[in-house]
Amino acid sequence: MNVNEEKQFLREKIWRLMTEKNVARFPLPCWGRIPNFVGAEAAAEKLRQLKEWRNAKTIFVNPDAPQRKVRENALKDGKNLVVASPKLEKGFFLINPLKVKGKESYASTIKGIFHFGAETHSFLKPDLVVEGSVAVDLMGHRLGKGHGYGDVEIRMLRKMFGELIIATTVHDLQVVEKVPFSEKDEKISIIVTPTRVIYV
Repeated sequence: MNVNEEKQFLREKIWRLMTEKNVARFPLPCWGRIPNFVGAEAAAEKLRQLKEWRNAKTIFVNPDAPQRKVRENALKDGKNLVVASPKLEKGFFLINPLKVKGKESYASTIKGIFHFGAETHSFLKPDLVVEGSVAVDLMGHRLGKGHGYGDVEIRMLRKMFGELIIATTVHDLQVVEKVPFSEKDEKISIIVTPTRVIYV
């Protein structure tokens, strides 16, 4: 198998495993997605305890369902939230936490991001970037759903700002021994699951 075939084989293995173990959550089926998972809120809370989170003034978060609680926590904690629009069709949106006081839960949904967020091409360097993943390994290799948006987001941010701290929140089943990778794939630095924090 070439690298792309190996990646797809691993994606399907993870989607199947999460379905069989009943840890995949709405939206279902999880096939073809960054899978939402049982324990996503616990992982978000674990991330919230890290010094990288506490020290951050601006946080960039992907728009997928399993990171909704991460987005909500960022707003509740008074952080500027930058979110990529789905498929990057409308670029980036910036949400000022002061403008959504008491409405953080709704503001963290896709509809809420479009409602409260300001479309932007310029924002402060994110102190922390949070991406979703289908699978990750302990070397920091990350596997997305196959469309490359996560890598494009990271690449754009690195081009704009240089080095970044990049975290992912995943279910424990999504942490694997080896993720196939190619040179252009972007790596992450922190893996957070409902039960543990792994610094790569």
